[in-house]
Amino acid sequence: MANTTPKVDAVVEKAKEAAAPQMSAANLYSRFALAGAICCSVTHGALTPVDVVKTRIQLDPATYNNGMIGGFRKVVQTEGAGALLTGLGPTFAGYFLQGAFKFGGYEFFKQQSINLLGLESATNNRTAVYLASSAAAEFFADIALCPLEATRIRLVSQPTYASGLIGGFSKMLKNEGIGAFYAGFGPICFKQIPYTMSKFVVYEKVAEAIYSVYPKKDMSDGAQTVVNLGSGLIAGFSAAIVSQPADTMLSKINKTPGAPGESTTSRLVKIAKELGLKGSYSGIGARLFMVGTLTAFQFAIYGDVKKSLGCAQGIELAK
Repeated sequence: MANTTPKVDAVVEKAKEAAAPQMSAANLYSRFALAGAICCSVTHGALTPVDVVKTRIQLDPATYNNGMIGGFRKVVQTEGAGALLTGLGPTFAGYFLQGAFKFGGYEFFKQQSINLLGLESATNNRTAVYLASSAAAEFFADIALCPLEATRIRLVSQPTYASGLIGGFSKMLKNEGIGAFYAGFGPICFKQIPYTMSKFVVYEKVAEAIYSVYPKKDMSDGAQTVVNLGSGLIAGFSAAIVSQPADTMLSKINKTPGAPGESTTSRLVKIAKELGLKGSYSGIGARLFMVGTLTAFQFAIYGDVKKSLGCAQGIELAK
């Protein structure tokens, strides 16, 4: 006999359970997207100085060879403290868009998996659902992020290139065309998709392990925020290690325009050969600090903002 178990719309069910006002699916997903946009733009924007130093270490390891603290000192001594905020505009704008697609998309694609597989099957295969949902969400997020990330890297690597987001974006578009914004699309996907897959699946697994010992329903809001922070920190360390080689390549390919007629693929192959395994992990210390910190706060902020928007429960598959 065919299985007639109805497909469960987890978002609507959770909303009903919380006795919240009736919301359409579009309304709920837009709230998830807004919460994601806020958590990503705020955290990435706040860590712009760390990202500036990390990028300098990747692009010029001979000059910036004294670690993260030494890198901070060198930037301040040679260019002034204001240089640590280089690229703040494109960082905030880019990650606002990326966060909306990433977190909103992750919830959306988890729900589509439930609709396709049924709630029981999706729950039993939740690791695969987490991986597939995060990969799909990140692909679309990268389409939005790539032009602004290319602008940010150009501003950081060439401090005199332009005075800010609008100037840098306009100059790249005028001089190099729209293709320049997507020269790093391959590396950014190669970096961000494994990064996001690792980030979400490790977060989900760590949080699930904690809640299996200390039930979520018995925890205060503050305790749940602490769980989000701890799970996010571990997830951030994992994601940073997985994605570091592609992050270094992305910085290199966006530093300067390619030679006339040189394809993106040939540039990537050339960069990979020049870097080697050791070179691809340049700046890993700064990036572990940066990604661990921002991921911890992203999940904490995301959870708290969802609560303030009246959609505290996302698409949860843990048993």
